[in-house]
Amino acid sequence: MNAAASVLIISHDVVGAKMAGPGIRYWELARVLAPQFHVVLAVPGDTSLRPPDDVRLRSYQPGEWSTLARAAEQANAILLCGDVLMWFPELEEIETPLIVDGYDPHTLEALAHFAGSPEQSLRYRHRRQVLRTQCRAGDFFICASERQRDWWLGLLEAAGRINPHTYNEDPSLRKLIDVVPYGLPSVPPHHSEQVLKGVWPGIAPEDRVLLWGGGLWQWLDPLTAVQAMALIRERCDDVRLVFPGTRHPNPAVPDMPIREETVRLSEELGLLNEHVFFGDWVPYEDWPCYLLEADVGLSLHFDTVEARLAFRSRVLDYVWAGLPMVVTEGDSLSQQVDRLGLGEMIGYGEEQELATAVLRLLDKPRLSFDGPFAKAQRAFTWERAVVPLAEFCRNPRRVPDRTVDSDHNTRRDATDVRRQGEMETLQAIIANQEAKIDQLQERLSSLEQGRFIRMMKWLHEVRPWKVNV
Repeated sequence: MNAAASVLIISHDVVGAKMAGPGIRYWELARVLAPQFHVVLAVPGDTSLRPPDDVRLRSYQPGEWSTLARAAEQANAILLCGDVLMWFPELEEIETPLIVDGYDPHTLEALAHFAGSPEQSLRYRHRRQVLRTQCRAGDFFICASERQRDWWLGLLEAAGRINPHTYNEDPSLRKLIDVVPYGLPSVPPHHSEQVLKGVWPGIAPEDRVLLWGGGLWQWLDPLTAVQAMALIRERCDDVRLVFPGTRHPNPAVPDMPIREETVRLSEELGLLNEHVFFGDWVPYEDWPCYLLEADVGLSLHFDTVEARLAFRSRVLDYVWAGLPMVVTEGDSLSQQVDRLGLGEMIGYGEEQELATAVLRLLDKPRLSFDGPFAKAQRAFTWERAVVPLAEFCRNPRRVPDRTVDSDHNTRRDATDVRRQGEMETLQAIIANQEAKIDQLQERLSSLEQGRFIRMMKWLHEVRPWKVNV
């Protein structure tokens, strides 16, 4: 396949003036692939953004195949994630090779998001169905780190995708799954206007700013940041903590409980709108200005399995801007921060350790970080990240175990497997409703029993010689 191959990238998340990690990822992958291929970026709904040079932008409606069919049929390779496969099961029936992007561990995020909620089991069943669909459908898989790749190898083996056909083609299995991390632009960020210091109400031009890059998600730990801010205030009154993006730009993603907890804790500690500040979401084009005006970046999380597999895009934003940072241990990028000397790594939930690390970084001259950041910036560009993906797009092919008549998962049995997943989801919904009915019945029974006892006691008081309670 030559450089004129057509690549369709289907974003499942919003691509627009305000967008989160997935939308940014597909926007940047489209931009970097465009010099080599005919790239079409399909996005849900409309967008007012002007596409990168040589990228065709088109909108689609989730679940309406007619809005995507033509682009899919004209492509030589299609990059997508599991949610797109659920919206468009037709993609499994076409002959175009499918590239499944597994950089975001949605199943683990769902467990964290709905922990302790009656919805958790139902949401998990849905995400498990999505995961099974991804494993079945892909001809080539990409993920964000070697640690993630190990996880995906286990998933693919359990799904029957590591077998004699895929192994004999390539014993390393790099032709089945390879690493395409989140990246950063090769061009340095540009400061076009003042957005924080002297502009944000409550933040003076001379204040020093701690920046929480990205959203407030349930698996992250903004509470420790707020608690550390209370300690920092006792020593320095000119330090401010800013959460500029707390509401996801995709309206389908609701606020998570951690947002309200963080705001409430800030208020209880007397920090809200004086030392700790909250915004909604920052436009993509303004984000470099926030990064360049900040003094220290924060990336904190809890001790969960999600952290083990996470690849924090906010950390790469800090690298891009040369922003010293404090990160929690446990994920793959925090180890890089510690190894390369890009900031400080702390333990889980250590507010005193965080406060000390922040003050230490604020006292260090920024010039001392120039060398380490320059090295990291060269290592994490989108142009370097995209290499395995571009190689597949130059020679897209159906994976061997999907083109033979074997007992492994193939597209012939996709409908049966999909129906099985839909049945499990339906059974989960029914079970959830039955549990609610049982609770109501118990409540009604309790009320009826209480009413009967009260009536008998009343009769006993009125005619005690007739009634024996």
